[in-house]
Amino acid sequence: MAIESKLDILIDHTRISRFVSVGIVGATIETIIVAILTGFLGINPLVAKAVGAETSISTMFVVNDQWTFANVGGSRLVLVVRRWIKSHAVRVVGLSVAFSVLYLLTSVVEFSIPVAGVELWPTVANLTGIGVGMSINYIAESLFTWQVDSK
Repeated sequence: MAIESKLDILIDHTRISRFVSVGIVGATIETIIVAILTGFLGINPLVAKAVGAETSISTMFVVNDQWTFANVGGSRLVLVVRRWIKSHAVRVVGLSVAFSVLYLLTSVVEFSIPVAGVELWPTVANLTGIGVGMSINYIAESLFTWQVDSK
């Protein structure tokens, strides 16, 4: 398949809008978890990120499978499980990017956003990492997990 054709398939405004919407829900879930674990329980930001990310990734998979990519991939249980595994593999890349951004912004960059006695910089750094990883995830999820180019 030509590069132009793959780009045309990827630039599906409805699918992108749905993916971003699902991503916003996932980011919200993850952000709330990271904020609570770091801001109120004092848990290390990377540990909080891992807990928030897994909760978010599984939630986003279910919604993407049933809504964003509902017209591709098939509904047999074995196919859904295979996509869930692929989605996790894809998300490891995006998550690695997000972890790297979070690490750089919380361990290398010296910055602080205290609000009412709660440090919000880890939450802001986490949102930045999520944003960077989202475009990588959309392309990989579209082409590898749901294989929208094989229709």
